[in-house]
Amino acid sequence: MTVAGAERLRVELNELKSERRPKIIQAIAEARAHGDLKENAEYHAAREQQSFCEGRINEIEGKLADAEVIDVRAIEPSGRVIFGTTVTLLNVSTDAQVVYQIVGEDEADVKAGRISVGSPIARAIMGKEVGEEIVVKAPAGDIEYEIEAVAHL
Repeated sequence: MTVAGAERLRVELNELKSERRPKIIQAIAEARAHGDLKENAEYHAAREQQSFCEGRINEIEGKLADAEVIDVRAIEPSGRVIFGTTVTLLNVSTDAQVVYQIVGEDEADVKAGRISVGSPIARAIMGKEVGEEIVVKAPAGDIEYEIEAVAHL
């Protein structure tokens, strides 16, 4: 996991614990005050929200506990594609340029330019160096890229 990915999870965890959880507890208390819990839809909805919230808290805590956080900025640049680097690729056939950061599966967001280390593109470029050409097997067919730059951002 990258430093930024770990920080995003910590922010979400803090928001869940300090804001969301107390609101759900308050909603449960208000629903209990309405009487019969068997037929109280508000109570059941609040309990369901509580279940989802606690599940997400446990999930995030587990991921943070098990994660190895890698700060790519602390690694000496070598021109080689490694986890956490930001890679500029040139599509050889269309001359279109794309920029991706290689991140963990939980951090991936293609629209934001972050691709999972397990994605076909990342698997094809891992360990390669600037100037090398690679072929990515895509559903629409093979796509040939040239690695233009590797940055440690």
